Amino acid sequence: MSLTILALHAHPDDESSKAAATVARLVDEGARAVLVTATGGEAGDILNPEMDVPEVAQHLAEVRAGELEEAARIIGFDEIVMLGYRDSGMPDSPDNGRDDAFCNQPIEEVLERVVEVVRRVRPDVVLGYDDHEFYPHPDHLRIHEISLEIAAAAADADRFPEAGEPWQVDEVYAPVFTRERILALHTAMLESTGESPFAVWLERGVGGDVERTTFKFDVTGYVDRGRKALAAHRTQVDPRGFWFAVPTSVVESVYPWEDFELLYRNGSPNSGRDSLFAGIRE
Repeated sequence: MSLTILALHAHPDDESSKAAATVARLVDEGARAVLVTATGGEAGDILNPEMDVPEVAQHLAEVRAGELEEAARIIGFDEIVMLGYRDSGMPDSPDNGRDDAFCNQPIEEVLERVVEVVRRVRPDVVLGYDDHEFYPHPDHLRIHEISLEIAAAAADADRFPEAGEPWQVDEVYAPVFTRERILALHTAMLESTGESPFAVWLERGVGGDVERTTFKFDVTGYVDRGRKALAAHRTQVDPRGFWFAVPTSVVESVYPWEDFELLYRNGSPNSGRDSLFAGIRE
């Protein structure tokens, strides 16, 4: 398979919580995968009590960079590109006001840097972000902006001529948590244990019925690998917490797919297709 994937993410750990199993499967099938991470995650909270110690907090960016390297290795990324911007923090936090925060950088400057990577790597598919309606982190919103612009910008010879020869991306997708997935896992957990970690998400309307062009990608046999990558982010993920509350066996029995929203397709951005990457993989 001659498929190259470029995955664009905001922080270390995002590459493991969004489409990690999909990338792992495609890498095993022969794809080349490149990871672009915009920030160092400096403003993130330490969510694992075992890692919440002064020496980690004082060197959080370095620690998170090491976690990212381990997670990327587990997934199978061939290359990591760190853009080096500073984490903007959550909405209305003091980090938002910093001059070096990712959210405060000129969009054209950021776009040019990503275009340069795209033109060098020459991916068939870019994985970006949706509109993050239910998680409006400033850095994620900025990645969404880039995701909407990247294909056209990279292909336009008049834009960023110093960034390399133009390259036409075939498709841009965003990993999404669909309501179908949330309800399937929620119901399975209620039936097996009487409790579900997704109850709060459903109360908030996460994964609401939005008109989208979405695709399922079968990750049977790869869910656990994605989870191992996520667990490598020891500062950000509590091994006893939310992300591991549903057993792998339950995930693969009731919803063995990762879902994607189509953001762009060369020539026909709104047309249907039987499955993610069909045509390209053939």
